[in-house]
Order: sequence, then C-alpha cells, then structure tokens
Amino acid sequence: MVAVERGLPMFLRLKSYLDSIKARDPAPRSRMEILLYPGVWALGYHRIAHRFYRNRWFFAARLVNHWSRWLTAIDIHPGAKIGRNFFIDHGFTVIGETAEIGDNVTIYQCVTLGGTSPDNGVAGKRHPTVMDGAIIGSGAQVLGPITIGPRGRVGANAVVTRDVAEGAVVVGIPARATLVEAETWQKDFVPYGTPCSEVFDPATQKLEIMRCEIETLRKRLDALMAERETEGRRDRA
Repeated sequence: MVAVERGLPMFLRLKSYLDSIKARDPAPRSRMEILLYPGVWALGYHRIAHRFYRNRWFFAARLVNHWSRWLTAIDIHPGAKIGRNFFIDHGFTVIGETAEIGDNVTIYQCVTLGGTSPDNGVAGKRHPTVMDGAIIGSGAQVLGPITIGPRGRVGANAVVTRDVAEGAVVVGIPARATLVEAETWQKDFVPYGTPCSEVFDPATQKLEIMRCEIETLRKRLDALMAERETEGRRDRA
C-alpha cells in the first residue's frame, strides 16, 4: 500500500507515504483517516498485482486488478510502472498497461492515462509517461505514448495528446500551454494542476467568465458612445 523505498522498514515507508498525501490534501485529520482513501488501497493492490505481472503470473495479476477495481473504482493495469508517493485523490481513474509514473505524482478524479492502438498491430509503448512531481487535474485525458515532464501540470478536463514540457501548465481541448504567474509556477504543489485563486476556482469560474464578457461589452459600448459624440461635435462644427 506504499511506494517502494528500499532500505527503510515498512512502517517508516508507510508513514512517509501517508505524510506525503497529507502534504497535498488538507482534508484528513490523521494518518489513520488517509488509510481509508480508495487511492491508497488501489495503489497497495497494484503493488501486489504488478509483482505477479513481472513474474508472468498474468491471471493472478488480473484477478487482483479486478478485485481492486471493484473495491475502489480505480483501474490500474498490473503492467503499469508506478514510483514513490503516488496519490490518486478521490478515484474513478484508469491507468493503462504501459503507463509509467514517477515519484510524487498527483492525479485527481476521473483521469485517464489512455493508450493508442498501434497501426502495425504490435503491442508496445502505448500509454503516457508521467514524470516526477507532475499534477493531472480532474477529468483530464492523457492519451498515447507522450511524456508529461517533471512538475508538469495538466488542467481539469484537458485532452493531452502531445508532450508537456518540464514545469509547463496545459489546459483546454486540445491541451495548450498557458502562462501563469512566477509565484504560482515556483510553488511545489498547485491543487488540480492550475492556480486555485478566486478567478480559477471552479465554483466561481462561470461567474468570472460572465463578468469578463460584461466588462468587454461595457468597454465596447463606451468606445461607441465616445465615437458617436466625436462625430456629433464634427457635424456641429
């Protein structure tokens, strides 16, 4: 149930893993509460399934995978390679067979690390590689053998089909890089992969968009009124 950290006792590995989650999620009040998270259980079962997979016990690996999916609503293929301190917040996530995930990666709910169907019919690297410290926002679809660079951030509901550079923030369909303030970029962790200020809060996003549209219309109206007044002065002159 914890990422492999060689040389440390199991208790210390588990403690380190739970603390890494608490650093990214302010909701839990204790480590015991984090132990109830479906993402923690899904990762634990995956460690077992992946060991079976590496030993070519494919049926046993799939059996553990199916049990984990039923229990947690998170589907991680036994072949996926996952590093330390991986955190799936909430769940309902799908991770494909050839996906590779580095250390300290955070994925929110309803994310898919999906694969492509090779034209030549030969199975190979079909799923994304997500490097250390990356954050993938809720509902994002990361598709194909692409790479999310270290500390890369994928915004909510983005569809990513191309590589994401180190430290870049991508949003939209298809996903494109966007500029963020330097203070935000330098932060070690940004919830949901995008700045969570008042403007970017999903609860107020639609309201902010409407305010921007109203402000744009107001400026256009002021410009038209000023132009009309100028023409009126010319006519009187």
